[in-house]
Amino acid sequence: MTFADLFERATALGGDLDEADVRRAVDDVRSASDRGEGGSAGDAVGDPLDPSPARVVVDADALAADLLVGGAAREALDVLRSHAWTTLVASDPLLDDAESVIASLSDPDLAADWRAAATGWREPVAQPPVDHPALASAYRGGAMQIVSLDPSLTGPGAAAGLRDRLPVSVREPRAFATVFDPAKLYPDAVGGAYPGPDRDPRTMDPVRADGDQHR
Repeated sequence: MTFADLFERATALGGDLDEADVRRAVDDVRSASDRGEGGSAGDAVGDPLDPSPARVVVDADALAADLLVGGAAREALDVLRSHAWTTLVASDPLLDDAESVIASLSDPDLAADWRAAATGWREPVAQPPVDHPALASAYRGGAMQIVSLDPSLTGPGAAAGLRDRLPVSVREPRAFATVFDPAKLYPDAVGGAYPGPDRDPRTMDPVRADGDQHR
């Protein structure tokens, strides 16, 4: 199941959703969730990885909006899907939240198939069960950037407070798509001259180095 297939199914199901609907659903899921027991897929929580700007966390709201709304969230995630040398970092609790939101706003079968595709894309990271999934994924997984629709994370006061504790920037999808520049990041992250996108953002298949993605 490719992201192209998932996007088509989400469109066919309809629903006329927007980012505000998704954000409310995430709040509902997290307020009802009991993270006091268990962990991330039973894995031991290890030492944090070294931070890298090529490692990115996408919060549950932006993940769900990518599928159900499109727009800025899809534009932001397409940047990551188009570059195999970037890494989507996500704990199991983060994907749990996104899957629950998708199921509640759309269809459980679509949510399950989305979870399978997202699991194949992301790099897993274990987190303490009581921690915020996006922040914990970033800290434990060495991600220096978080994409989120949560105003409690993207507001100026929150951003300043986070930078005092973590080497991380939190941006809304539209801001991330504007600021994240693969051409500038590539020489430090990989080395050499930037060859352009190397992966089709809809199928995750490799493409030619000249960036012809055959969308």
